[in-house]
Amino acid sequence: MTYCVGVLLNDGVVLASDSRTNAGVDNFATFCKMTVFERPDDRLIVLLSSGNLAGTQAVISLLKQRGIAEEDGIASIWNARTMFDVALLVSDAVRDVECRDAKYLASSATPFSASFIIGGQVKGEPPRLFRTFAEGNFIEAGADTPFFQTGEAKYGKPIIDRVITPETSLSDAVKCVLVSFDSTMRSNLSVGMPIDLVFYERDSLKLGVRRRFESGDPYFSTLSKEWSEGVRAVFRHLPAMGV
Repeated sequence: MTYCVGVLLNDGVVLASDSRTNAGVDNFATFCKMTVFERPDDRLIVLLSSGNLAGTQAVISLLKQRGIAEEDGIASIWNARTMFDVALLVSDAVRDVECRDAKYLASSATPFSASFIIGGQVKGEPPRLFRTFAEGNFIEAGADTPFFQTGEAKYGKPIIDRVITPETSLSDAVKCVLVSFDSTMRSNLSVGMPIDLVFYERDSLKLGVRRRFESGDPYFSTLSKEWSEGVRAVFRHLPAMGV
């Protein structure tokens, strides 16, 4: 399983993904699920992938291959005029890979599955955030729902629901996303470190901070410890039910 989060803020975008893949209780491996496309002063695009690893890797490879061939007039992430166009390109790549592989996977226990969170900014428009589904369709985040999750989302959703709004600062959003991952990993062993995180500042058109949190990372460990202690402290001070 996996867990990916993308948050759209007035000040920019925060995106994070875990790195654990699971092919059974005795077959875990580590693969980076974050892909960054950057052309300074023009565009910064981040893809987070979840689903069947072979499928998501094929989609990413196809996008990169089409990017290399952009001089031949092929639409690519590098010449897309808007983030909506980028989402269309990812959608097309998902459908192309699914069309190629689906018939061969039909009889297996591992059907084609590839979904993506796409966040970033293309020069000339504000930052945007999309989520594509395995069928190739997609939706865009907005003021009412400024975040997307994929994978094992349920354990880390409550803190995001309570904290994240478009007005949330990048710093607070980073803390919230990391607490969301901590909550998820405590409740589901199929999500695990390392955690890859990027935050992008609006209109900078370049990669801001990209960091990988390994097991035992001092900051993440402190955040986890203080969050747990804080929750228990608040719980102890909740009013008792009258009898």
